[in-house]
Amino acid sequence: MDRLIAMRVFVTVVDLGSQSAAADHLDLSRPVVSRYLAELEEWVGARLMHRTTRKLSLTAAGNETLPRCRQLLELADDMQAAVDVPSDAPRGLLRISVSTSFGQAQLAAAVTDYVRLYPQVSIDLQMLDRTVNLVDERIDLAIRTSNDLDPSLIARKLTVCRSVLCASPAYLREHSALQQVDDLSGHNCLTHSYYGKSMWHFTCEGEEVSVPVQGNISANEASTLLSATLAGAGISLLPSYQAGVFVQRGELVRLLPEAEPRLMNIYAVYASRKHMPASLRSMLDFLAERFTDEPVWDKYL
Repeated sequence: MDRLIAMRVFVTVVDLGSQSAAADHLDLSRPVVSRYLAELEEWVGARLMHRTTRKLSLTAAGNETLPRCRQLLELADDMQAAVDVPSDAPRGLLRISVSTSFGQAQLAAAVTDYVRLYPQVSIDLQMLDRTVNLVDERIDLAIRTSNDLDPSLIARKLTVCRSVLCASPAYLREHSALQQVDDLSGHNCLTHSYYGKSMWHFTCEGEEVSVPVQGNISANEASTLLSATLAGAGISLLPSYQAGVFVQRGELVRLLPEAEPRLMNIYAVYASRKHMPASLRSMLDFLAERFTDEPVWDKYL
């Protein structure tokens, strides 16, 4: 039995959810797929899957075996890549998790430029406004905006995330002007469901100030808040990487520029330095060079 092929069959059956789908994907017959699964179970010494006519499910032994099979297959692929491409040119699939707002505003253009440089690399962008488990969800790289990262992960700082207090000209024509941050309590503030839902934080003349806010629209990602702000719904605290160009065009007005919203950092986060593929290493270097501590989008403010 070719144990590597058997492990690849097992992983593919799990990922695709059926033996027939795995057979089509691997260009094998259904009986061959079944034989590889049976031989792998015989080698492991335990049943790996419950098989019914409707679905497949992993046994306890299957759950233990699956991540080890993935690891061994990754090692085998790394060895093959080293032989096939002596120059260690980046190649293969990179799965990247990123927030919808940063993905749309900045990262999509960045990875487009990256794949022009490294055409043997494919990018799967997962636009997710939640914290993902890199290992369980098979994410190679996560772009996270935070000041409090999981210490078990490896992080490389890319740039800073400044926020902009802003509103549309239409909203400002209909409502009283802001003189100080405390005036926000009298305005309709559009808030993020997870960040600053009821309290916005600023630095004013060197002092930390927190202001309670409320409004009739909240959302779990910044792109929706941007659209509502442009439509005149209220005042928002938006990332400068997203709002800066609209301030430059006059579609949004920056409010109280002397009040500095709380600064956050943008990191590239990954699970391990061991057996890092060339594609991930080159992507990290590419993003670190592209996104600096003085990001280009802040020039619009």
